[in-house]
Order: sequence, then structure tokens, then C-alpha cells
Amino acid sequence: MANQKILAKKQEVIDEIKDNVNNNATFVLFDYRGLTDAEIKELRRALRDAGAAYKVYKNTLMARAFKDLDIDVTSALEGPSAFAYSTDQIAPIKVLSDFAKDHEALTLKIGYVDGEIADEAKLAEYAKIPSREGLLTMLAGGMIGLVRDLSICLNLYSEQKEKEEN
Repeated sequence: MANQKILAKKQEVIDEIKDNVNNNATFVLFDYRGLTDAEIKELRRALRDAGAAYKVYKNTLMARAFKDLDIDVTSALEGPSAFAYSTDQIAPIKVLSDFAKDHEALTLKIGYVDGEIADEAKLAEYAKIPSREGLLTMLAGGMIGLVRDLSICLNLYSEQKEKEEN
């Protein structure tokens, strides 16, 4: 029979995984085999800069946590898996995808974005979405265009009214 202290530690890890899933918008499981220590530090730094983090858990403990949460990612829990998570829906996906382009050893397995499971193809689509700042810049540019067009129209209208009065 397993020691109660060991079981309690395992339950703490399972609860930690569940908290990370519940308190974040996105998580991604990826294979990190073949990365050097320096590359892993570089990846950790890039994730931290994007407001994300990652941790390596035992697959059996992740499977238990995901089963408790009714999330079916058991197909991705073969071989070593790292667990990246963030409150930003796209940040960890973009960082991991960009990192995987330069480091062939890193492969994305599966993701979970806003309550939906995302396979490798869906993760690739998400990686193409501009960052939050980029989207806000696009929105601001569009709004400035509308304001500019409105000001041109108002100016032309006022010039027309001036001509009619004279």
C-alpha cells in the first residue's frame, strides 16, 4: 500500500494542475525531448516575457487531473510532455510555435483554448493570429481612418456651405 504522505503529495500536484487549467485561458502540451539545457532556459524566458509559464508533470498525474476536469487529452500524454499555460489565449501558442520553427526538437502536441481542445492544425492557425498589441494597433488604425474620413467630409461640407452663403 502506498504511503499516505506520497499520496498526499501526488494529490497536491493534481490540484496544482487543475488550478492551472481553471485559472488560465490556455494550456498547451508539448514534447521537449532533444532540447539542450540552454534552449530550455531560452524557452522558459520567452514564455515568461509573454506572460506564460511551463512546468513538467508526470503524465499519470496530468491524466488524473484532466480526467477530473473532463478534458480528453490522453492521446497527447504519450512520452514526455511539458505543460505551458497562460491567461492570454494566444501567447503560449505563439511563443512555442515560433520556438519550434528554430528548434526542431520541440513539437506541439495539443492545446486547450477557452474550453476547446485544439489539435496541431488548430494550434498552427492560432499561432498566425497577431498578438494582442498587434490587434489593438490594427483596431486603432481602423478607427483613425474613420475619424479622418469623417473630418474630411465635415470639412468639405463646411466649404460647400460657405460657398452657398457667399
